[in-house]
Amino acid sequence: MTKRKSMKAAKSYKSRQVFPQDTNHHHTMFGGTLMENIDEIAAITAMKHSSHQVVTASTDSVDFLKPIMTGDILSYEAMVSYAGTSSMEVCVQIFIEDVEEDVKKLATLSFLTFVALGEDGKPTEVPDVYPENEVERWFHETADIRVKRRKERREESKKTLKFLTEIESKAQEE
Repeated sequence: MTKRKSMKAAKSYKSRQVFPQDTNHHHTMFGGTLMENIDEIAAITAMKHSSHQVVTASTDSVDFLKPIMTGDILSYEAMVSYAGTSSMEVCVQIFIEDVEEDVKKLATLSFLTFVALGEDGKPTEVPDVYPENEVERWFHETADIRVKRRKERREESKKTLKFLTEIESKAQEE
């Protein structure tokens, strides 16, 4: 597919306030709640980029950089930072907004991989993606390193699955 889209074309934004039911006994946001929001905005971004339904192939990383507290206002910003044949890497940045000081601080950084599905439910081609500013360029240019790590981690997961399957077979034979 020769079609290309800019990183900003599918960029998605979401804001929400953290309420007591979103937090644990330390008054910090539950990681699972944050991850649910990350997956949602990342999937929307991948669908906008690919113009197809998508599935989450992996949550590559979620780095909690600053605690998110009850009452904080969060801004989620998601963009496709890399596109393969049918897969897309989506970067989600979560900022804590101080509305009184008009300052945003990066609280969480996450990378996920999605696969676009055609009408037959099988992987389908996605447009390439290109950056237009310095921040986008950095994420786009550093994607190769993350793609390599992701492939290595996937191979390790396959080896683990093979090992566990062999152990399970041996246990059933006994």
